[in-house]
Amino acid sequence: MKKLFPVIWLVFTFVLVVGCASEKEASQGYNGKEKEQKKAASVRGKLNIEDYFPMVENVKYVYEGKGNEYASYHVMVDYLEKGRVQQRIDNGGTVLANVIQLKDGKLKRILTREEAYYRENLLKAKGGEEEILLMDPLVKGTSWKLKDGRIRKITNTAASVNTPSGSYRAIEVMTKDKDSQTLDYYAKGIGLVKSVFRSGEMEVSSSLSKVEENVPFVQEVRFFYPNIDDEKLSDQTKKISFKTNDLTRKKLEETYKQPVSPPLGKVFSKNTKINSLYLNKDGIVYIDLNQAFMKEMNAGAGYESMILQSIANTFGQYYHAEKVILTIDGKLYESGHISMKKGEYLPVQY
Repeated sequence: MKKLFPVIWLVFTFVLVVGCASEKEASQGYNGKEKEQKKAASVRGKLNIEDYFPMVENVKYVYEGKGNEYASYHVMVDYLEKGRVQQRIDNGGTVLANVIQLKDGKLKRILTREEAYYRENLLKAKGGEEEILLMDPLVKGTSWKLKDGRIRKITNTAASVNTPSGSYRAIEVMTKDKDSQTLDYYAKGIGLVKSVFRSGEMEVSSSLSKVEENVPFVQEVRFFYPNIDDEKLSDQTKKISFKTNDLTRKKLEETYKQPVSPPLGKVFSKNTKINSLYLNKDGIVYIDLNQAFMKEMNAGAGYESMILQSIANTFGQYYHAEKVILTIDGKLYESGHISMKKGEYLPVQY
C-alpha cells in the first residue's frame, strides 16, 4: 500500500536532493570580484562536475537526518548510462525515482516520479520540468535563477563539512528565497554529502552516514499461483536481488519460473518469455508474453482463468495497479477457451 508522509519531507527532498522546480537556463551574473575569481580558478585548474557527482553502479548512499523523521533516507542506483543515472530514494515513508543528467556543463534533474515502489527504467522517459542542480564553472559566484524565483549559487568551493561518514572539503551550493535557505554540499569522488534546510527557527539536515559498494537492491515481490485443491489463488513472497541495469521483466520472469510445490500450480512454463512489461500513463499494466506461454499451458477453461488471474494479481500488485492488459507477441489474447477484445483488461482481485 502507498504510505502517507508529511509534506515537509517532499519539500525537503525535492529541494535538497532531487529538486522540484524548473529554471531559466540563462541567468548568470558576476560582479568584478567574481570574474577575477573565475579567472584565478582557470589558472589553478578547472573543477569538473563529474568529479563531484560520480555516477557509479551497485552503490548505496545512506543519509542520517535531523529535524524531521523523514530526513533520513538512502539512495541506490537502479539504472545508469553515460551521463545519466536513475536513483531510488527511500526514506521509509515513500520512494522516489529520480533521473539526473550531466550534459553541456550542467547537472540536471530531468525527471522525478513519486511513489515509485516498482522498478522500471525511466532513463528515456520525458519529465515535465528540469532543474539545474550544479553547473560550470565550479567557482564561487556562479549562479542561476529558478523558475519560481529562487536563486541557486555556488558560495564556496572548499567548504569544511563534517558528517557521520567523515570530514570533507566540498562545493557549497546555496538556494535562497524570501522565506528559506538550503545549503547542499558536494564532495569530490562521492557526490552529495550533506544538505541543510533552514526556514525561520526550523532546521532540517541530512548527512552522509556511509557508502556501501557492490550492494544489490533487494525487493520482496508477491507471486500468485492457482491452488489446485481449493480452486483459489495462493501467493508466495520471494526476494529478488537487482543489480544496476538489471531488466526487471527478466528477473520477474526467472522468479516466476521457479518450481512450486503442490497444491500450487505453475503459471510460467519453461519457455515462457516476457517480451515487454510496463506501467502506462493510464495507470494500467501492460504485459506481453510469447506464444510459448499458451502452447505449454495445457489447461482447461477454469484452470486457465486462474492462471490469468494469477498474472493479473502478480504484476498488478507489483506496480500498485488495478488493471492488467495481457497480449501474446503483440496480439490480443485468444485461446480455445478465452478470447479478449481490444482494450479489455484483467482486473486485479486479491
